[in-house]
Formats: sequence, structure tokens, C-alpha cells
Amino acid sequence: MATLVDPQPDFAILPDMAADVFTAPLAKPAHVGADWLESAQTAYTAEDDAVWNDLFARQMEVLPGRACSAFLAGLEKLDLARGGVPEFGVLSEELGALTGWSVVPVPMLIPDHVFFWHLANRRFPAGNFIRTRETFDYIEEPDVFHDVFGHVPMLTDPTYADYMQEYGRAGWKAMRYNRLKALGALYWYTVEFGLIEEAEGVRAYGAGILSGPTEARFAVEAQTPNRIMLNVDRVMRTDYVISDLQPTYFVIESFADLYRQTVERDFDRLYRSLPAGFTYANSAVIDVDNVLHRGTQEYHLRGGRGSGAVPV
Repeated sequence: MATLVDPQPDFAILPDMAADVFTAPLAKPAHVGADWLESAQTAYTAEDDAVWNDLFARQMEVLPGRACSAFLAGLEKLDLARGGVPEFGVLSEELGALTGWSVVPVPMLIPDHVFFWHLANRRFPAGNFIRTRETFDYIEEPDVFHDVFGHVPMLTDPTYADYMQEYGRAGWKAMRYNRLKALGALYWYTVEFGLIEEAEGVRAYGAGILSGPTEARFAVEAQTPNRIMLNVDRVMRTDYVISDLQPTYFVIESFADLYRQTVERDFDRLYRSLPAGFTYANSAVIDVDNVLHRGTQEYHLRGGRGSGAVPV
């Protein structure tokens, strides 16, 4: 995601956020520093551990045959079935031995430039809290279950782990061009809601799919959504849904293909050509698309989550 003429930033230093960068303002809690890191992981209660265990068991009833092989292998490598909220120190030691990554606690969603900086240094920020029984089925802000169960197993795959680091490095360039929304769409359609072709069929690798039972079924099997082969230029021009199931999912051939399409892409030229807003609706199918499945869009045409529509 860099060019020969692009100056190499010093990723050891947290970058300042320039005044002319368009980004969502977040109020920093008083107890965290500029890096937004908590001083320690939360001391989870027995009930918190029980919530984790119940969430874990529910997902493991759904994910076989729907989750990609790299994710399932990552669960085993990190022994996430050992019970209770994982201890970040132990998890980081195990993950570090595999791909050099660690997991660090943060209190909430963190600013873009801080998030990019942690990724660029192979640190994955994870929410330092877990949902309650009342928010068991849906939580707006990602918690430790979404972040650790959904994201961290994928970081055991060396190529995917390298992609995530390069994404962090690319964030600083996106800020210079004021194209954070476009880069955010790439994250959304790969890291959060990506699908991959495997010998047995299309499988999920995105954390937003892997950490939710309804989306895991919907993304892989439902007739409603489009499934389109990834094209980075197209994806970064495509709007996305935050609070409902996705009308469209993008599919990669392999993690090597994902790395090639992004890290080897001249993003300077791409950013100069992008409009300020999105070009394509989240349900659109356009003439350059390599379509694996053209969805009916029935779920969304019936009103989606707010209407109680069945995700078919």
C-alpha cells in the first residue's frame, strides 16, 4: 500500500492527527493516555466468564462448515476453548510465537490514527469489557468476545497477519488524503465481513460474521445477499450497512490474493481518483463485478432487522 516515492513513516511514534483530517471525534477517558491503552485487562467475574462460554458454545454450533479453515485452526492453536475470557498476557505470548502479534486492552472504540498505529506495530486493540445477558444477541460497540473470538484466531495465519499490519500502515496515507471512509469500506468488507473461496465452498473469515450466529448463516447460505469477488477499487467506492446484515459480501480467492490486491496496489493513484463519498449502493451489482451469487435482496426489501424480516 505504499509507493517508491512515499516517505516511510516512523511507526514507532504515534502520529499526530492533523487538523484538516476528517474523522469522527471521540472523547478520551481520563484514565488512558495518548495510546488509549488500559493499564490492565479487566478482572472478569464468574458471570462474565459464563457469558463468554455461552457465546463460544453458540458459535461453535454454527461455524463448522461456515467458518474458513484458517479461523478454525486458529481457535485450536490458541486453545480458545479452554473456558472463560482469555487472559491477554497468555494470549499475546502464544500469538506472538506464531506471528509476532499481541492483544492489548482498550476501553472502547478508539480514534482511527491510534487504531492504525497499533495495527502497524502488530498490536490488536480489544475491548476491555464483555456484553451482558441483556445484550447477549446484539451489541453496538465491539466487546471482548467480538474482538478476541472474531478477530484474533485469524491473526495466527501469517499472510493474513501481514495484511493486517499493512492495513495499519496504510491508514496514515488515507488520513493524508482524507479518504478514511474509503479505507474503512475495505476493512468492513474484508476484516469484518469477508468471505473466502475454499475447496468445500465459500467460507467466512470476517469477524463480524464469525462472532454472530445469524450473520454466519446468512453470509454463507442465504439467497438475499450478493456474493461478489473482491475488487479493491470497487469495494472502496461501496457504501456499507453498520446495524444490519450485509446486502453484499465480497469474496477472496486466498489470503495471498487479498495481500496482492491491497499491499501491491498504488493507493496514491487510487486516492486521487476517489470521490469524497461512496459511488455504489451496498446492494449494487455493476458491470465489472465477477458475481458468484446475485442476491434477491428479499430480506432488505422487506425492511431488514427493524421490520422483523426473516433473514433468507
